[in-house]
Amino acid sequence: MIPGAFLAAVGQLGDPRFRMVLLKGVGITIGIFVAIYVLFVQVIGWFIGDGVSLPWVGTVTWVDDAVSWGAVPLMLLLSVVLMVPVASAVTGLFLDDVAQAVEDRHYPGLPPANELSLLDNIRDSLGFLGVLVLANVVALVLYLLLAPLAPFIFWGLNGFLLGREYFTLAAIRRVGRTGAAQLRRRYLPTIWIAGVLMAVPLTIPLVNLLVPILGAATFTHLFQRLEARAARR
Repeated sequence: MIPGAFLAAVGQLGDPRFRMVLLKGVGITIGIFVAIYVLFVQVIGWFIGDGVSLPWVGTVTWVDDAVSWGAVPLMLLLSVVLMVPVASAVTGLFLDDVAQAVEDRHYPGLPPANELSLLDNIRDSLGFLGVLVLANVVALVLYLLLAPLAPFIFWGLNGFLLGREYFTLAAIRRVGRTGAAQLRRRYLPTIWIAGVLMAVPLTIPLVNLLVPILGAATFTHLFQRLEARAARR
């Protein structure tokens, strides 16, 4: 069931709506980093002014330019570290479009899904980003203490978090928050295993930007297949 759901998601990566969600997520994320850089440079300019007076040297007018140029490698470093989690959070705002694209192609007979407001999407995305970052910061201790097992700890932890998030996204559209929580508890082992499958690409540069889209699509298939299996019983 899990491999079939994943392969079906991969097979739809060429869908225009998938590409649009990816472009929105990455584009907005780049815009955020550029805005932060500009704001940082402006703030530094306000504090430094046109020049700095130094003892025995006099007024130095090039400090502002030096700080501005020095901020460039700093922002590049931050973008490498933060690009994936920030892009994932931003992309999360549009994952409902991915789920809808999957349902339109593979499950056309479904009734209209429950629509989440933009505020709910923002809250859920920021909440997930916060939990993901905090959990991995805490896990750093385990990574250091159990270095040989660090990859498995990373996959297990993030697999649990990703599975919980993306299954909830797929289920909440059909059964609401309460129903999604109940189903999540019922199918926890399956959801966790599927989440680990999503966590492995997190360690592959560029591919990791596709994880939110693949996750939303895979778990939409998984939810529908679990519901269909339950209905046959």
